Amino acid sequence: MVVWERPEPPDRPVPAPLNRARLVRAAIQLADADGLDAVSLRKVAAALDVGPMRLYGYIATKEELLDLMLDTVYAEIQPTGDDWRQVLRSLAEATRQAAHQHEWLADLIGGRPQLGPNTLATGNAVLAAMGSVDLDTVVPAVAAVRAYVVGAVRREIAERRAERASGMDIKQFQTAYGPYLERTFATGRFPALAMAVRSGPHLSADETFRIGLEFLLDGIEARISN
Repeated sequence: MVVWERPEPPDRPVPAPLNRARLVRAAIQLADADGLDAVSLRKVAAALDVGPMRLYGYIATKEELLDLMLDTVYAEIQPTGDDWRQVLRSLAEATRQAAHQHEWLADLIGGRPQLGPNTLATGNAVLAAMGSVDLDTVVPAVAAVRAYVVGAVRREIAERRAERASGMDIKQFQTAYGPYLERTFATGRFPALAMAVRSGPHLSADETFRIGLEFLLDGIEARISN
């Protein structure tokens, strides 16, 4: 029986009341503060002021806890809109916003399908918004948007982490490595790249995400219109 179907232990009078929702909230607070490495059953128990063994009445493994954390965050991802394009855009933007609020989400999204009730509700809303579009188009289209979001979000979070680790933001990084690039480009070995760096648009993370998403949605719309 998966964790979402397994009943919780019955309530009993104890100094520190506990349920699955409180357990998951404590784990999310630890992860928000210090990343997934800060989440262990021992640390969650300490945050709740209970013994670690009490947690095993609610979850069997740390992997179940991570599944519950991910599904809880998916409650924040509520795609909205009047047509499939608006809904897919909303899904992408809401997922990105959730990852910015919970950086550890970037480490868990992707991979095998998530099967928690909130995640399933999000997927159902997206598919329902595709209306009469045939499933041969719907399934890869939604998968393409999800893949785009996962890649974009992981890149952005990796950049955030690199800034913290190096102590340099993107402008400081460009200043530090700019002379090296200019010397390299002066050799003439990378003319196309040199032109893109010197003359191309320098977009913010928000602009990069938005424009790339619209390119993808344009392609899906063209496919649907054929």
